[in-house]
Amino acid sequence: MTAATETDLLANVPDGLFIAGRWQAADDAATLDVRDPATGAVVKTIASASVADGARALDAAVEAFPAWAATPARVRGEILRRAFDLLQERTEEFALLMTIEMGKPLAEARGEVAYGGEFLRWFSEEAPRISGRYGANPEGTGRMIVSQHPVGPCFLITPWNFPLAMATRKIAPALAAGCTVVIKPAELTPLTTLYFARLLQDAGLPHGVVNVITTSESGAVSEPIIRDPRLRKLSFTGSTPVGVRLLQQAAEGVLRTSMELGGNAPFVVFDDADLDKAVDGAMAAKFRNIGQACTAANRFIVHRSVAEEFARRVTERVQGFRIGRGTEEGVTIGPLIDERAVAKAEQLVADAVSRGATVRTGGAALDGPGTFYEPTVVADVAPGSDILREEIFGPVLAIIPFDSEDDAVRLANDTEYGLVSYVFTENLARGQRMIERLETGMMGLNVGVVSNAASPFGGWKKSGLGREGGAEGIAEYLETKYTLTPDPFA
Repeated sequence: MTAATETDLLANVPDGLFIAGRWQAADDAATLDVRDPATGAVVKTIASASVADGARALDAAVEAFPAWAATPARVRGEILRRAFDLLQERTEEFALLMTIEMGKPLAEARGEVAYGGEFLRWFSEEAPRISGRYGANPEGTGRMIVSQHPVGPCFLITPWNFPLAMATRKIAPALAAGCTVVIKPAELTPLTTLYFARLLQDAGLPHGVVNVITTSESGAVSEPIIRDPRLRKLSFTGSTPVGVRLLQQAAEGVLRTSMELGGNAPFVVFDDADLDKAVDGAMAAKFRNIGQACTAANRFIVHRSVAEEFARRVTERVQGFRIGRGTEEGVTIGPLIDERAVAKAEQLVADAVSRGATVRTGGAALDGPGTFYEPTVVADVAPGSDILREEIFGPVLAIIPFDSEDDAVRLANDTEYGLVSYVFTENLARGQRMIERLETGMMGLNVGVVSNAASPFGGWKKSGLGREGGAEGIAEYLETKYTLTPDPFA
């Protein structure tokens, strides 16, 4: 990938706010810098929205809502389908842009384009399938009509780790349902969302249906939008502490909310597991996106009889990774998003080692430029270690042994989070028991990746509320109305 190619692409990315179908500077002309985490260099300076800009974006969404809600579902679906087709044509552009601003290897970025695009295709097909029901009431005195209606203007807040997929996973069902949106991408990776807004323009989306505000003052800009009585839906993906604060703000207006929050995924390997499958699954579940995913396996709970062999095999695989800037050929591990992420990985590994764990490979930050941390395997992690309680969000694979199925369940459920779990066993009955016993909203049984646009994504406990994707995903943007009519034969 040449420097000229990157320069040309970045020049084509809008640097303004997208409000009411128009690209514009921030109200106070404020800006923010976007950096490449692999080099630390500023790659683009863009507008940083003020509170007034946020209000104008919501004004635009409110104004556009009646017409968009009345737009035939087939038309809404066709616009989403055109967006899907355009995204396929521009795969290389979006993949490179994500690699530049987020750091993931280019091959993984292409995978995100494919994954993110599927939400556009899936919900383009769901739009005309919004349905209700009709029937006599039990007493036979009238007829019940149950209908679905768009909830209204929505505020969508996306994280930095999947800049495209998290935007499409929220925007697509909202638009399919007939809602309008204001979306605020993460300050660290806003360029992909800006570029996607331009794609939506090209797909023929009417003005004001999607509005994009980028800002370095997230809390100050977001709170007035959330507290505005015209807003009817909030969807957030990010940390649990921030999600709790947003829920408190949303309570005042009794907003519909979807919260995809933190994770602490257990990866359980039983003594009867196919270790080849388990190791392949571990590589995908842990090191996808450099470990920076809420679905990343955090705690590798491995039966004591196979723990050493599992540790040996994963260590061998991890030592074969190539670290570098994601645009370089053959790179499998890019940089972490910033210095704070590196410091957290260092702290968690140091704590585990202080309690008796052994570093099998890696375990150190790399000298700059860039924010790189070695892919790491830590074995024999002791109960109570910080690495078992906190979300790592980095390329660190931590192994803790267990002796019985009950032990595995206890260790897996010993967390306030409940997003996803992974289980490897060749025993069908055991697999079914684990489905029943593990306290997570999703589970991978003998697979290391569960995300799919056609499936409901979401967690239990402090991992969040609501679901994204699948038939359940569009329901989050619909209100149900029940109407009773007199018996037409009376």
